[in-house]
This record gives sequence, C-alpha cells and structure tokens, in this order.
Amino acid sequence: MLRIHFTNDDLARITVAAEPDPLWEVLLSLHLLQLPLGPLHYGRWRQHARSRLRGRAIQDLLELTPAHGYSPDFLTPTMTQPGQGLRAAIESLLTTPRHRVRHDLTILAARTAASRWTRQLAEGGADSMRRLGRSVHSYHRAAIAPYWSSIRSQVRVDHERRVDQLLAGGTDRLLSGLNPRVRWRSPVLEILDFADTDLHLNGRGLRLQPSLFCWQTPTKLRDDQLAPVLVYPIELAPGMLQAADATVGPGDSSAAVAALMGRTRGAMLEATAVGCTTTDLARRFGVSPAAASQHATVLRDAGLISTRRDGRCVIHEISPVGIALLDAPRTRR
Repeated sequence: MLRIHFTNDDLARITVAAEPDPLWEVLLSLHLLQLPLGPLHYGRWRQHARSRLRGRAIQDLLELTPAHGYSPDFLTPTMTQPGQGLRAAIESLLTTPRHRVRHDLTILAARTAASRWTRQLAEGGADSMRRLGRSVHSYHRAAIAPYWSSIRSQVRVDHERRVDQLLAGGTDRLLSGLNPRVRWRSPVLEILDFADTDLHLNGRGLRLQPSLFCWQTPTKLRDDQLAPVLVYPIELAPGMLQAADATVGPGDSSAAVAALMGRTRGAMLEATAVGCTTTDLARRFGVSPAAASQHATVLRDAGLISTRRDGRCVIHEISPVGIALLDAPRTRR
C-alpha cells in the first residue's frame, strides 16, 4: 500500500488538472496497447491503434514502456503550465537533463534488458532524443489524436465533478471520493495495489491528474523527489472512447438513439456514462436546472439511468440498459 502523507500546507496546495496530460495518456495507452485489459472500454481503440501503428517509432516506445513494471519518469515531465498541449510537452521531454535520462534508463535496464536503442538514449546524444520526440509525436498522431476530443471531454466532465465535491465537502470529500482503490484517512491518503511505501509531501502539495487510459488504479512517478503527481482513472463506460473522424452512417447507434429520443436527451444519456449531477447536465447542454431534471426523470423512468445521492449532490449514472442501448451494433440494410 502507498501512503501519501499530507500537512496542512499540502491540503491547501492540492490541484486538480482540468485538461488531459498528453504524455501521461501516451505512456498509459502504451501499457494498455500491450495488455488485454478493459476489452469493452478499449477494445475498439486497441484494434484501431494497432492498424495505424507502423515502423520503428512504435518499437522504440515499446522498449521504453514494458507492459508491467517500471517506465522511466522522464517520459512524463511535469509541465510548468499544464494544458499547453503536445508540442510543449514534447519540448519539455526533449530538454530533460542527461543525468535524469541516464538515471531512469539505468533503473529500466535492471528490469528489462537494454537494447541498442535504449543504450544510445542513455548516452544522451541529441540525435537520440530527437528520435524519441519524433516517435512520441508519431504515436500520438496515430493512436491518441483521433480520440483527443473524446479524452478531453471526459476529463473536463471529471474535473467539474471534482470541483463540485470540493465545494460541497472540502478536501475530505474530494480525496475520499477519488477512486475505489483509494482510502482517505486524514491526514494520509492510502492507495492499494502499491508496494508498501510512504510518500511525504512536506508542503509541496499534490497535483491530481485525471486520465482516460489509467486503468482502475492510480499511478505516480517513481522518484519521490520530483513534483508530486497522482494520476487517477476517470470513470469510463463502454463505448465512450470515440474517434472524432469515425464515419457516421445509418448504422451509427448514437445517431439512432438521437433519432429515437431527441438529440439533447440522447446526448444527456451519453453524459451520464461517467456520472454527473443535474447541474452538470444543465451547464453542459445550456438548459435550466429544471429542464435538466425533467430530462433525467424521463431517462430514469425508462430504466436508462439510475440516480443516487452523494452528500448534497444527486448523481445520475447510466444503467446497463442505457449502456446496451448506446453500444448496441446496428445492422445495415
């Protein structure tokens, strides 16, 4: 179990990222690309990504990101201004000090046999770092960019939910509701599925980074001397990860659902796949809270969503029937 120890200063310096981090999504998606986890959530993405990935770039990255165990910390540098985008993230990656690259790759080599490529990278040559930058850019373009709108939308919905938790119950509510694998026992945040270790923040605060490709359990950097960040999985229902360039035709289930119940109500049903309040629905779709509540009531009465209370908030969540309706394949005629 990982135990993160907070001081009063740390509690005052918790931040929740409002945007996905492109390099964390690259790293964690590379893990999922190699593992058969979450077939209903990532199966179509995995098939699509593999069909688009070719050549040396993906091989370079797979050597740095084994499916299990350690991946180098320098692959996910702390952004000075979160949300700047892929270009700024890659620039930050390419300016990693040589000693940091060498240090991280030495740890990796103790777990996975070093290849010629990783040895060259550890030597710190400028050409090797530029090759790494090109590989990351190529992978992102093929496997992440087509889905970026979907990723960003889900992260923003999660951010709104965390802000509501913070406003309703302070940091206690925020940290206790972060993830099923996390327990908040003030002033310690306990995270299961880690080796037994302690992380003392010592006034540095903690950045909470939501991620669509983080599967089930939060993760963090190995080196506790780096800026503390905890990457946690957002709630993702099957079918919610969609490519922006997907062709929409007569067999598209989302279009069919919209035709059945109306565009707004169909979109609201999709939004409940990650859990949202009535206020979330009203703000997201530009309707009054009363109208949003009415839409939610219709969806609930039809058995497509369920409603539960979380403190002072009412959370709407898609039901298995709703998921089946959104994700059901349609037969073309």
